[in-house]
Amino acid sequence: MPEFNEGLKKDYFGPAGRSSHREDTVIEINEVKVGGSDLAIIAGPCSVESREQILNIADEIKDTGACILRGGAFKPRTSPYNFQGLGEEGLRYLSEAGRASGLPVISEITGICQIDLFGDIDIIQVGARNMQNFELLKEVGRLGKPVLIKRGFSNTLRELLFAADYVMNEGNPNVILCERGIRTFETYTRNTLDLSAVPVLKKLTHLPVIVDPSHATGRSEFVEPMALAAVAAGADGIMIEVHDDPVHSVTDGRQAIDPEAFMRLVSRARAVRAALKEE
Repeated sequence: MPEFNEGLKKDYFGPAGRSSHREDTVIEINEVKVGGSDLAIIAGPCSVESREQILNIADEIKDTGACILRGGAFKPRTSPYNFQGLGEEGLRYLSEAGRASGLPVISEITGICQIDLFGDIDIIQVGARNMQNFELLKEVGRLGKPVLIKRGFSNTLRELLFAADYVMNEGNPNVILCERGIRTFETYTRNTLDLSAVPVLKKLTHLPVIVDPSHATGRSEFVEPMALAAVAAGADGIMIEVHDDPVHSVTDGRQAIDPEAFMRLVSRARAVRAALKEE
């Protein structure tokens, strides 16, 4: 009979594989590094709701430790009746907030037809629903910009690495992998955060690995403990949803934390990272 951990013994030979690049990849966006010794902290609202909102949140999170600003302009929603994002207008507001705060920005692309709209976006996010949209992966790979790929709800880690290969095979080595929870039989949290993905991916790939505890848990009270656990597991960064008024957020307010809670989370996350460096 095969051993229980037989899967961990198998190497991965694609361009994302550790065997093709022994040293950890460090991706630089402006003066921000994702991977290596730094802890990348990505934060911002689920959706760009207005110009004033994203400008205010950008200032708040920069002052409390974020290094990359996130904000959704195109929102893939399960229900067609929910807020779908501001689209191109939202991207303009996000870009303006990034320039004003000095933070690089990341936003999710949902279709090839949007490619030309992302010229001012520093990092393109391919969400969980599009992890296996292979034509989209190839198109964003050709742009040459850093690409963050979120693991799909029911996808294996090897499938996530194959998604990265689609981007890298287009000549773009700047790929970030994101664990954001998978769908299991448990319903108390939004998804089940697979923290074992962090050390497994660090074994299999040289690419940076970050964790999104906001989408994984779906509940603000669980975001900080799972963010700290992700850092302790060796994640290169965390992605946190921050809103200045979570109760009135138009999308996913239940999982957003306010700037004060974010400041506390950042302080503790950096303490965990520092403790790991001392070992």
